[in-house]
Amino acid sequence: MEGIQAGHAHDLDAATGCTVIICEQGAVAGVDVRGGAPSTRETDLLDPVNLVEKVHAVVLSGGSAFGLDAASGVMQYLEERNIGFDVRVTKVPIVCGAALFDLAVGDCRIRPDREMGYRACLNAGAGSFLQGNVGAGTGATVGKISGMDRAMKSGLGWHGMKVGRLKVCAVAAVNCLGDIVDPGTGERIAGPLDESMRKILSTEEIMTTSHSANKNLFSGNTTIGVVITNASLTKAEAAKVASMAHDGYAAVIRPAHTMYDGDTIFTMSKGRVQADLSTVGLLAARAIEEAVVSAVKNTTALCGLTCYADLKSRKP
Repeated sequence: MEGIQAGHAHDLDAATGCTVIICEQGAVAGVDVRGGAPSTRETDLLDPVNLVEKVHAVVLSGGSAFGLDAASGVMQYLEERNIGFDVRVTKVPIVCGAALFDLAVGDCRIRPDREMGYRACLNAGAGSFLQGNVGAGTGATVGKISGMDRAMKSGLGWHGMKVGRLKVCAVAAVNCLGDIVDPGTGERIAGPLDESMRKILSTEEIMTTSHSANKNLFSGNTTIGVVITNASLTKAEAAKVASMAHDGYAAVIRPAHTMYDGDTIFTMSKGRVQADLSTVGLLAARAIEEAVVSAVKNTTALCGLTCYADLKSRKP
């Protein structure tokens, strides 16, 4: 989208990475954080009652709370280019972010850091719409209720929509506790695998049949995403779009927004297209749905984890 660039950096051996969405001129932004285990940066700033009106970048990263350090590299990159909120003595880049938990995959000692965040900025514009094991989706997995040995590989997905002059695009790094269901077909395309590693089970059924068990499910969850639009929005309206976009998570992730997920969606508005707010939110939800499905369908096996393509090839 005009005025906005995306870049990725990752370490495939360590199975982690980060994705940055940059708007050097500043984008009106909003956020909606759900689930019981979020890891976020500068989300309070996006409250409509607070001062700053625009952000210069949003960072999605792996590494759990450690991965929020990638934003420091993004700030360095932007400050070097004199981009940020003018405080007279310098310009402070406004960089928001969210991280997912991928420490149980690859090498937990290596996480997105300042250097990786800076490198993602240098890569901005080159391969912006890569999908699968890239950026924040590098270590993403789904269907972990039966343990990591039964989980499936997920990744990063993109989807864009256009209605007349209105554009709505979504990016999602899909790392949920539950299953992924393709809304177009009703097919469960990712989730916990059975003992044969050929069939996807239902997380909701497993949860309801063992509801009294004392589970430790904090083994690596949270789906994080960004909705980008050229619709003209205020901060409050951007927050509403982010809220409506969560309907996209709920439509494809079963279950969504659990106590073991920190599901977060940002909205970035850079444009002057006048559009009905509810329509923008509707399209945002649809774009999120498709981005989540794309994240699963476009990833490849990594660290011994089965992916969607593996299951398709195993079918007789």
